[in-house]
Amino acid sequence: MATPKKDQPGAAGAAGSLRGDDPWSLTEHAPQLLASAAEQIGDALQALQSGVDQLQSQQRLGPQAQWALGVPLNRIKRLTFVMQQLHRFHAGRIRQSHEKTDLARLVEDSLQERRKEFALIGVEMRRKLKPVDVLIDPAVAHAFLNALLDWALPLGRRIDVRVDVNHWPPHARLQVRVHGDGAPPSSMPTSLDNLDWALVRQIATTASGVDLQREITPDGITTTALFQRTAQSVDGISAIELSAEDQSSMFKSLQSVQALVISPALQIRADVRDALREIGVNADSVVDLQQASDAITHRTPNIIVIDAALKGVDFDAFRREVLRLTMDMPFVEIAHDDSSFDMSGFGEMSMAKVGRGNIREALGTAVMFELARTM
Repeated sequence: MATPKKDQPGAAGAAGSLRGDDPWSLTEHAPQLLASAAEQIGDALQALQSGVDQLQSQQRLGPQAQWALGVPLNRIKRLTFVMQQLHRFHAGRIRQSHEKTDLARLVEDSLQERRKEFALIGVEMRRKLKPVDVLIDPAVAHAFLNALLDWALPLGRRIDVRVDVNHWPPHARLQVRVHGDGAPPSSMPTSLDNLDWALVRQIATTASGVDLQREITPDGITTTALFQRTAQSVDGISAIELSAEDQSSMFKSLQSVQALVISPALQIRADVRDALREIGVNADSVVDLQQASDAITHRTPNIIVIDAALKGVDFDAFRREVLRLTMDMPFVEIAHDDSSFDMSGFGEMSMAKVGRGNIREALGTAVMFELARTM
């Protein structure tokens, strides 16, 4: 079968393009239309920028007028760039060289490059990055991260970026969470499924081996990218030495850990402190959630042990506020029964559970496991 020739601007080409019986598919022609639109917008933008520059050189634009024109100009420039990038990745104009890349280092470098921008637009950017190697083209990975940040920035004032290893499957995980407490003052209201999001999805598809998920909750929006080509997996429990042959190493690793115990029952507070002391963890104890909030204001703990008697609407609000401040504070629940022992699951709001009658035997193991997952 002969390969169709590219359309030519001659009369025959024009006549052929107007035939009513030619099949038409917007999906098929969308990449070309996108490229054409980006080119036309770019040309118009260049002409507009030239006119603004000329007016500025003649001192015919005051500061307010310059700002009024500069804001839409910058937005149009960025829109054009996104459209061009979207077409570039869709068209396969990317020569990839998959290399072993430390995802955490790449993310940290990218965040440092843009720190002044984050401060300028009033966004608090927090990160928690664990080293993990992936096989990916570094330039594509860098473009993916920046596209994801560009999509997230207009959505909230506080953004958390995390790199670690997913529980299962054990793939490297890049997570960007936008807290739902208002957009930055310099941003415009935006749809979640906009051109920025389209670019994020297209780069993930181009990179191959990147699974993209998005979750929307009342507390915010969490986007997770799982990298199937993870070169090294880290077993979370190995982050703290548990062998009986090297107890000194275990205690040394926990010396700086501070726990907060919350229970109205004196006996539970005492039993928990004793169990934590056996594994070398220091603990403060309070009787209610208000005291716990006050304690966290003065010193942020590494883990919180909570009496099940305090669970409820107030505790849910308390925990959400703690997670807003510390990203992934581990919690262990002291259950009403005597024999419970459960590790936390995969959900962000999941908690480990230890029964009241099982504190001395099981709490230390539960605490070490939860700390190993987050430290």
